[in-house]
Amino acid sequence: MIVGSFGNRHDLGEATATGTRAACDIVEIRLDLIRDENDPDNPAPWRHLRENPLLFTARRPDEGGARALDTATRSDLLEAVLDDAACLDIEVASIGEMGKLLENLATRGIPWVASFHDFGKLPDPAALLDAVSRARDAGASAFKMAAMLRGPADLARLAEFQLADHRLPVATMGMGPLGAVSRLLCAQCGSALNYGYLGTTATAPGQWDATALKEAIARLVPFRG
Repeated sequence: MIVGSFGNRHDLGEATATGTRAACDIVEIRLDLIRDENDPDNPAPWRHLRENPLLFTARRPDEGGARALDTATRSDLLEAVLDDAACLDIEVASIGEMGKLLENLATRGIPWVASFHDFGKLPDPAALLDAVSRARDAGASAFKMAAMLRGPADLARLAEFQLADHRLPVATMGMGPLGAVSRLLCAQCGSALNYGYLGTTATAPGQWDATALKEAIARLVPFRG
């Protein structure tokens, strides 16, 4: 599945439901990116896209969040959008801090993605296996991992991780100069969620435009190892 993410509030406002539906399967709303305290009259600038499945996240600062939002603020932002949410993204590192929110998701039957980001390196295998295990044990519907790739060996290791059986759907992607090619390789190896940007601004280094990513992935032959 293709996930389209908005890099800024302007692009979100300019988007149409028809256009986003053509570009992606799920629309990601980064609350840390589009939040605007100076626009209290428009607390839900995504309202015109509600006919599309919406995935909300409020990214923590140490994993790429755009603002220094503390845990309580991020949890409150996510709680406030549950009526519009088809899915949430909550970092593995935030699982312990957001227990009340996770209980609410379970009660309401809203699935969530446990995410893990490293903007400096591809973590060692033990760290990745620990993260996916924590996601699975916490009841996540999928595990998403994005990491900076420093060379071809990292690209190969990322694909090997994607091909392994982790007992829940996994989405992997690289960042940096090898980020673009990694997103095709990981999709070919079975990545469940494949992220591109909507509008004009990427939300991660090495990210594709969502429409171009969708077209490129459609040309791939699945590889199962």
